[in-house]
Amino acid sequence: MSGKRDFLALALAQTFSISGTRLAFVAIPWLVLMLTGDAVMTGLVVFAEMAPYVLAKALGGPLIDRIGGRRVSIAADLGAVAAVGLIPLLAHFGLLGVPVLIPVVALLGALRGPADAAKYALVPLVASRAEVPLERVTGIAGTIERLASTLGAAMAGLLVALVGPAPALIFNALTFAASAAIVATGIAPTRSEPATAIRSSYGHELSEGFDYLRRDAVLVGIAGMIAMTNLLDQAWAAVLVPVWTQANGHGAEILGLLFATMSGFSVLGAMLATLLGEKLPRLTVYACAFFIVGFPRFAIFAFELPLAAMLATLAVAGFASGFLNPIISAIIFERIPEPLVGRVSSLVTASAWALMPFGGIVGGVLIAGLGLQSAMLIGGAAYFTVALLPLGRKSFREFARRDAPVLARENIGKDNIGNGIG
Repeated sequence: MSGKRDFLALALAQTFSISGTRLAFVAIPWLVLMLTGDAVMTGLVVFAEMAPYVLAKALGGPLIDRIGGRRVSIAADLGAVAAVGLIPLLAHFGLLGVPVLIPVVALLGALRGPADAAKYALVPLVASRAEVPLERVTGIAGTIERLASTLGAAMAGLLVALVGPAPALIFNALTFAASAAIVATGIAPTRSEPATAIRSSYGHELSEGFDYLRRDAVLVGIAGMIAMTNLLDQAWAAVLVPVWTQANGHGAEILGLLFATMSGFSVLGAMLATLLGEKLPRLTVYACAFFIVGFPRFAIFAFELPLAAMLATLAVAGFASGFLNPIISAIIFERIPEPLVGRVSSLVTASAWALMPFGGIVGGVLIAGLGLQSAMLIGGAAYFTVALLPLGRKSFREFARRDAPVLARENIGKDNIGNGIG
């Protein structure tokens, strides 16, 4: 019963956390556009949030392995409540401008990185406690992520339209508070959490995570390909689409509708992946999904298409994208030994997000230099090209194996890797 409770608590916490993050993802760029009307400045603010996010996620792995994902998740979520709550507070007193907003969003990013990494690292533990196959749990987690993104995008559009982007972030703070409370009361502590269990240095533990990651060609391939596509995704979502929305005379509710449509159909894809994940050909699904979710999603904004046609294209792209995270997450956890889950999974996801801080800047520069239509077409063509690159590597084909060996499993614990952890 305890295992099922842990599973439910993690699912609910992720729902609130991701919904809030998605709300901020819409509200903050829209806030900058309202303050400045400048696409490049919008990209810089997005960079200011994403760069600390990626860095903190990468560096937080050893901390997660030392004191436990549960503690890190709770502390970081509570810190995020205060950080995001500063934005509507400053706006209320007329003190909010871009110079003030940048350090606030940087703090928010630095807190969200470890919070998200900690919840991600809890997945194999919760799967074990609930006695549920890992691929099924990652499928459900993927479904929750897509559902929460849909709810967050839809709420963002409505709230921003009703009360404005800064006041809408009050709800963002409430979602992070709810996430912290659910993890604190719903997930039982583990034996790995006491501070007395720490024996090796932080730097040594971080180095072990890097060494393990660089030796696994599949994990490196996953991180590299997703890093490039995430860069383009960030340019598309944080700058290109908001600028298109504003330039065509639409409001924040249309921006929310566009994101919610894609996220909503991604829920259906993730649900199907959950049901069929153990039977699907991993590499084929992975490649096809990336092709479908790439170029068409950019191209529709380069031409004057009816809104209905654009929504239909986003629905198909969203459905395809729903298959990606369950497969990728299962492969990542299958290839990492338990004592290293926190640091290696954090490094993988941080590497995959490493270029995202530059996405907004890339989007803004492309628009400023080439115009919106050319920026969309170039982004789509680059996405298609990037999706092909790893498939040319023979070592990446191990992606399809479900019995792939964990590297150097026999050496875990012989040095300081497993001392006091797990």
